[in-house]
Amino acid sequence: MPVNLTASNRTEELGETNHNFPALIFGILLIIVIICGNLLVCLSVYTEKALKTTTNYFIVSLAVADLLLAVLVLPLFVYAEFQDGVWSLNMTICDGLMTMDVMLCTASIFNLCAISVDRFIAVLVPLNYDRKHVDQRQIVLLSATWILALAVASPVIFGINNVPNRDHTECKLENDNYVVYSSVCSFFIPCPIMLILYCGIFRGLRRWEEARKAKLRGGGTQACRKLQEAAAAALPPLAGLPPPLPPVIERELTDIQVEKMEHYHESDCPSPTDCNDGAVSTVTYADEGYRQQEQQGRKKTAKINGRERKAMRVLPVVVGAFLFCWTPFFVVHTMRALCESCNISSSLMSTVTWLGYVNSALNPIIYTVFNTEFRMFFRKFLPNCCCCCC
Repeated sequence: MPVNLTASNRTEELGETNHNFPALIFGILLIIVIICGNLLVCLSVYTEKALKTTTNYFIVSLAVADLLLAVLVLPLFVYAEFQDGVWSLNMTICDGLMTMDVMLCTASIFNLCAISVDRFIAVLVPLNYDRKHVDQRQIVLLSATWILALAVASPVIFGINNVPNRDHTECKLENDNYVVYSSVCSFFIPCPIMLILYCGIFRGLRRWEEARKAKLRGGGTQACRKLQEAAAAALPPLAGLPPPLPPVIERELTDIQVEKMEHYHESDCPSPTDCNDGAVSTVTYADEGYRQQEQQGRKKTAKINGRERKAMRVLPVVVGAFLFCWTPFFVVHTMRALCESCNISSSLMSTVTWLGYVNSALNPIIYTVFNTEFRMFFRKFLPNCCCCCC
């Protein structure tokens, strides 16, 4: 504490007190955007039945982490930035800030990692996946994300930040070994796991989609030829048989067939592994009835419908945005701890930290742009909210 008083008195005597008003304005706007956007995400899943899926429950957990970050961490961080990086509050508050910062950042990436595990199971082991109800495995995943995040951040609570000759004018993680440990646990281990899982997911989806579309394309072409033969038999032979349909029309008819099969869930490929051989079979009405009875007897379905595939398309964008925002921070943060001779300026640390926090505002924007159901809810909710305010 004497160091804090001395530094503050010297700054006041020299008249060098600087206030960063752009950081204050940007920080307030960022907090408002994060709170409003993530509240809308939580509210949409809570009110819309179509959005009550297991994947979206993980997205809600991610949104809760971003909300807590905006409420518990960002106000104090913005205040310190407004004071030009000088920490003027109690060091106990600083330790609490560092604890929440580490825990919520870790919870965010662990939630993304849990989503990748959940999607991996849904694609490669579809018989063991229920998209409508949260089962024990998903409860374990959701609980583990927060328990492990708290475990990574807990050393700060227990006093690891209380090092000798601590500078009370700066709020940061003081123990370099802990900086490396937390960075490895929070970022450098989960991210490769997450990327490997997504590579497996999209390879499986691509094989499944190619086999399914090839099967439907064969059936659609055969149906078009039968229609042409019937039309040729009914019309007088003016100039011979009518020419075959152009490839564009055949592709359009095939796409219509694919969309119908997705809409009514009548695909013959229950899982990606069942379609790897690319076999083409004809389904009769008796086979269809038997298959429906068999499906009704199952407690869990093996289908991956269009809504889940849309969710899988938006999740890599969320992961990519997270990596883009947080990778510079963890690289610079770890380098600062490992390389004592490296001259890393405070402005660079401030920039990469701001970039990391911006990620909490990007996720709701990504949902509205890439997810139709979230976008429909936002369009329906926001005009009603504005009318109520007026």
